[in-house]
Amino acid sequence: MHVLVTGVAGFIGFHYCRRLLAAGIRVTGLDNVNPYYDVTLKRRRLAVLADLPGFSFVEADLADREGMAALFARECFTHVVNLAAQAGVRYSIENPHAYIDSNLVGFMNILEGCRHNGVRHLLYASSSSVYGLNTLMPFSVHHNVDHPVSLYAASKKANELMAHTYSHLYRLPTTGLRFFTVYGPWGRPDMALFLFTRAILAGEPIQVFNHGNMERDFTYIDDIVEGVYRLLDHLPAPNPDWSGDRPDPGSSPAPYRLYNIGNHSPVRLMDFITTLEEALGRTAVKEFLPLQPGDVPATCADVADLQTAVDFRPDTPLAVGIGRFVDWYREYYR
Repeated sequence: MHVLVTGVAGFIGFHYCRRLLAAGIRVTGLDNVNPYYDVTLKRRRLAVLADLPGFSFVEADLADREGMAALFARECFTHVVNLAAQAGVRYSIENPHAYIDSNLVGFMNILEGCRHNGVRHLLYASSSSVYGLNTLMPFSVHHNVDHPVSLYAASKKANELMAHTYSHLYRLPTTGLRFFTVYGPWGRPDMALFLFTRAILAGEPIQVFNHGNMERDFTYIDDIVEGVYRLLDHLPAPNPDWSGDRPDPGSSPAPYRLYNIGNHSPVRLMDFITTLEEALGRTAVKEFLPLQPGDVPATCADVADLQTAVDFRPDTPLAVGIGRFVDWYREYYR
């Protein structure tokens, strides 16, 4: 087994590579190490991976069509896990073109590389953001998701559609992974837990959007990684009961599947902040603000399909996960 993991300098990619390498799987990691957030943090993640046997790194951009084609032809990957993307809901409003280059053009190059080089299974990161204006919860992969509220969400929905096309036309097995608000050590500095921790320790106010009336299905990084790891060699099979009269969005007559990976336990934003305050031993100064464009007020994952497929459901308690993040943060930033 030789796995290509894209976005390897990123939060989820870094943790996932460590999981594969610990299992003795050969990994080629790819990342363009862009400056969307602190490049030093990305380089330090890569330094950790560089010390592990079985790992090699390629610094490249998914949007480089010729470079990606050459990489696939040279390396003969058996599996591809695409975790690279331009992330961030709010940033997609400020810089939309970055999402087209990475999330659409880049993903197209991944699909073509898989198609032409005998890749056995493509897994790719989607997002809970695809549920958009849906309000029926818990969110299920069998629900229609045609009303995104950010370009980031639209690009992830587009990835699912592109993957289905390749599964249908070329019988390429593809699995889409809808992640729900991932947090934990080595996390992204643009995410709420990181921003809140930094501000609270500095005695600065934290921005609490939608006046605190938010709920998120916070999912600890180790749970995300375990779900993706178990799905790696769980190839999607065509659904024999799929009907064009009543099309199921979560499956297909092609080798295509979607899975939510979330904690199935939404937490009120104010409770999240209280848990963080307890871990830090400090009280936050709160600045209450309206809901941001592109945000949704609540998320909750239905993970029944994941549990049926690989006998796993995330269950790390919030207090445990936040405690581990705070311990890492204090050590990393001394």
